[in-house]
Amino acid sequence: MHDVAFVFAGFFVGLVIGLTGVGGGSLMTPILIFLFGIKPYLAIGTDLLFAAFTKMGGTVKLARAKQVEWRVVLHLSAGSIPASLLTLLLLKQLGPAHAQMQAVMTSALGGALLLTAAATLYKVLRGKAAPLAIAHGQEALAARPRHWSLPLLFGALIGTLVTLTSVGAGAIGVTVLMLLYPLLPLPRIVAADIAYAVPLTLVAGLGHASLGSVDWSMLAYLLAGSLPGIWVGSHLMFKTPERVIRSLLSVLLAYAGVKLIAL
Repeated sequence: MHDVAFVFAGFFVGLVIGLTGVGGGSLMTPILIFLFGIKPYLAIGTDLLFAAFTKMGGTVKLARAKQVEWRVVLHLSAGSIPASLLTLLLLKQLGPAHAQMQAVMTSALGGALLLTAAATLYKVLRGKAAPLAIAHGQEALAARPRHWSLPLLFGALIGTLVTLTSVGAGAIGVTVLMLLYPLLPLPRIVAADIAYAVPLTLVAGLGHASLGSVDWSMLAYLLAGSLPGIWVGSHLMFKTPERVIRSLLSVLLAYAGVKLIAL
């Protein structure tokens, strides 16, 4: 019975991703913990690979459309992937299923969900920004951060957060990129955020798999539901009130965050 429920959960999360672009981690992990009673470390590990596979298709599509600023992806990955590997090493030494580690992961997940809720609400209140036109010869300038060290620093913070919680590479990542690259148009910011999340979640997910923190059969059922869900959501994108959906999501994520911190 759970197998069918996992497929429906995957479809629901895929539908929301297709409709709003909100990262799957911020939705899937709380669903697995609260609705299915999955242990946090197992929900986080499985969801990391779920996020990697669901974002791969989007990255390929955006890369073909030449929307991905690979320099930005490289700068962030240079900070996030080493931080992810160090976090995985810490998890290996302490044990992801250890009670104290579970408490840390649950509290960090709650905090990450609150940050994601705030970032999602910020985007609703800010509204849709009109894409900026990049003048000829200004592409390199737009892909230059406020300071060279900031992508490494924020990349490391997001890499640690994502590895511990599976949350952070979506709405939080977009908000960080908007602050670091103010000249970069919003569509390219979103494209860069999706692209750099793939290697990060793949490295973190495979690291969790090596620690036994991935349920492969559950992952297969979630993906079986999410892929058609994303397809349906992307086709309904322009027929639904995105701001209303994002507002409801921010409230739901904030509720889940508070509940996790209170555990």
